[in-house]
Amino acid sequence: MANKKQNKLEELLFKQESFWDLASPKEQNLSFEFAEDYKKFLNISKTERQTIHESVKLAKKEGYKEVSLDEKLPRGNKFYFINRNKSAIFISLGENKLSQGIKMLMAHVDAPRLDLKVRPLYEDSGLAYFKSHYYGGIKKYHWPTIPLNMVGTVVLKSGEEIEINIGDKKDDPVFLISDLLPHLDRQDVDKPKVKGEEMNIIIGSRPVNAKKAKDRVKLAILKWLHENYKMKQVDLFAADIRFVPSFPARDIGFDKSMVAGYGQDDRVCVYTALQALIASKDDNTKLLFLADKEEIASDGSTGAKSLFLDNILEYLLYETNTPLSVNDLFRKSQAISADTTGAFDPDYKDKQDISNAVNLGQGVVIEKHAGCGGKYYTIDAEPQFIRQIINLFDKKKVVWQTGHMGKIDQGGGGTLAIYLANRNIEVIDIGVALLNLHSPYELASKADIYSAYRGYQAFLEN
Repeated sequence: MANKKQNKLEELLFKQESFWDLASPKEQNLSFEFAEDYKKFLNISKTERQTIHESVKLAKKEGYKEVSLDEKLPRGNKFYFINRNKSAIFISLGENKLSQGIKMLMAHVDAPRLDLKVRPLYEDSGLAYFKSHYYGGIKKYHWPTIPLNMVGTVVLKSGEEIEINIGDKKDDPVFLISDLLPHLDRQDVDKPKVKGEEMNIIIGSRPVNAKKAKDRVKLAILKWLHENYKMKQVDLFAADIRFVPSFPARDIGFDKSMVAGYGQDDRVCVYTALQALIASKDDNTKLLFLADKEEIASDGSTGAKSLFLDNILEYLLYETNTPLSVNDLFRKSQAISADTTGAFDPDYKDKQDISNAVNLGQGVVIEKHAGCGGKYYTIDAEPQFIRQIINLFDKKKVVWQTGHMGKIDQGGGGTLAIYLANRNIEVIDIGVALLNLHSPYELASKADIYSAYRGYQAFLEN
């Protein structure tokens, strides 16, 4: 009797358990298989343009057709819309089209990186450099002395667009930011202090064969760029050029249970959400919005604050003869903001509330709210919607956990949820926990990656 009473009391407790304890051997194997294609996606998708291109490529294989807002909606029910090659919307129209609302996923395609200043090229002491301007929230000391790829798009005077991708191939050069040697930095050797103006990228050292010329190494770089990409110095201004880590995505640990790679915030959610959309079988109308600019407050024509989503939905309402306003469509819809969060790091316990932390390997994270301090830059998901998600995940045996990024006044961050909630859409944050968040090499558990995919699919199908 005592044991039965104890068991009943224990049923009142909320336990967060490991995926490896809860999942069947089959599910565990599937998590490893799923991660193999994910790593390939991560290696290809190092910028927002590359991420959109690869996502479109995967969707087209499953019958999704590109649509122009200047043309009639073609036949079929699977479509995608591209916005300036940096954001995209994928939609699968159900039997009732849009009349009963949409199940919506939203993830962001941008990641912290190094962009270039508007006049980046200069020479100093026999070395040619690009001046960089960092993008998003980074720890600057992470970036010196690591190999960097140069990736981007240049628009020439003629209007021709040229794609640049240097560093991925075996024989490609890579690029580097130098750092001060410890012999000359003894006072600050344990206190990294890299300034934004010191993050200059070394791009060459061999001068042109003209001894009387000024800035001979700089001229050599311009000669190389013109010969290989038809570029002049002014074309560096009319370009989107990013410098990103060269590291390939790799398995981590003797058991290969984790994945490390650049840009997992938020491309882990991009990939899992896209695969969930492709795999979902139910006849709900389903939409995936891949947005740009999340790391710098989501402003701009390709960010989540833009009217791109509204524009697409107004077009679809008109083309499908659905007697709803776009605002009524938002009111009838539900959404998941698919974004990553910070996992508990045992080396930095003082920064985190252990009783409210999330852990690698315990499943996808359901966050009631994100934000910082007094709940700034966030939403509070409604209790009915939270309960709906919990019940759904439990029913579908999706391994999940909940918690927060850190202590209340330690810091925090926002997500895309606020831009959906501001449109009167019922929304909640659900994503993958990462170690090394916003670093050049982020770490995720294969268990959590697979759980995110399963959770997103369950949401879209119910």
